[in-house]
Amino acid sequence: MHRETSAMSEQSGALAGLKVLDFSWAVAGPLTTRVLAVHGATVVKVESNLRLDGTRVGPPFKGKPSRNASGYYADVNPNKLSVTLNMGHEDAIATAKRFVQWADVVCENFRPGVMHRWGLAYEQLKAVKPEIIMMSSSMQGAVGPNATHPGLGGTLGALVGVNNFVGWPDAEPIGMSHPYTDVVGPWFAVTAILGALEHRDRTGLGQFIDLSQFETTMHMMAPALLDYAANGRVQGRTGNRSPHYAPHGAYRCRGDGLQGDWVAIAVTNDKQWQGLKQALGNPAWTDGPQFETALGRVRAADELDTLIEQWTMDHTPSRVEGLLQEHGVPAAVVATARELHADPQLAHLGILPRFDHPRLGDHALTHPAFRLSKTPSQMRRADLIGEHSEYAYKTFIGMSDEEYNAGVQSGLIQ
Repeated sequence: MHRETSAMSEQSGALAGLKVLDFSWAVAGPLTTRVLAVHGATVVKVESNLRLDGTRVGPPFKGKPSRNASGYYADVNPNKLSVTLNMGHEDAIATAKRFVQWADVVCENFRPGVMHRWGLAYEQLKAVKPEIIMMSSSMQGAVGPNATHPGLGGTLGALVGVNNFVGWPDAEPIGMSHPYTDVVGPWFAVTAILGALEHRDRTGLGQFIDLSQFETTMHMMAPALLDYAANGRVQGRTGNRSPHYAPHGAYRCRGDGLQGDWVAIAVTNDKQWQGLKQALGNPAWTDGPQFETALGRVRAADELDTLIEQWTMDHTPSRVEGLLQEHGVPAAVVATARELHADPQLAHLGILPRFDHPRLGDHALTHPAFRLSKTPSQMRRADLIGEHSEYAYKTFIGMSDEEYNAGVQSGLIQ
């Protein structure tokens, strides 16, 4: 069992010593600061009880829904220090600027114009601290005719065209179960922040990073865009098929009452094809001339899928997974979320460490999939809303007891 470390203790990790003021909310912004936080940065997350972060009110909840009971919020926001600040209060901007003086980086992902109306746009922050780095992550960037279009990741996935590639060839697009743009943009944002920090260390200059989630997601569609530009070919939905490998898909199995009824199989080279043949018992059909080469198997994918599924239907998903893996064939049960928490491989890799939380109790969070050997990441549970307000106000910006108490009484600090 992982136990939370004290949020007030010295941070460790690759980014220890980095100070981040985090105005971001929902998913795209908080996932950016999540990466910074789990690798050692001190991240102060600014929240308000008057307008809750969207993930705080999003399921799944532990028991009765409340602002501190969302597993969604907890997974997106570990390692951060939550403070409350009423941005409608007359002293809010001055207080926020005191945090800017403390910070190295300011992050936000509001609709363009919000920070400017608050008096916290980059030019205004630079007047407070010339070397400040500001990351603004929005749907379509801070400038241009579409800058102020409202929307969230689900809207943007359709706008970029990602949804068009998800589904079956003979059916309408089904879209993504999770906003794809929300998990793509943060990696570009983190890379840009690290680059800006390196630049600041060399020159003493800060930067404004205007990140368009539209553009970062479009980058991930480069093969389809190039295919159209070079060949005039419009790519569409292919289900679970691959244009390069076969068999490649999800195959129905015999239910075993414990796991799902499907298994994913992906044969990507001739060695794996030979392993698959051995696992199947070398039936005569596997020696068909249409299956001799990778290109032939791709061209005969319909026939191949039918033959593979005739075999998988006689076995449970776990049996197919184990047998194929024994023969060097990539295969995995198509598991439910509950089953993932019992997966021995994920447990071995430490992907879902468990923590204690005052409201959620014993719960799992998602660990970064990569490991840094010399500066390993550390994780602790997400904060309750405003849990570290007093500590952050007094320690980071030097509020006295009297000033802090007055801020609470006036509603500046909720």
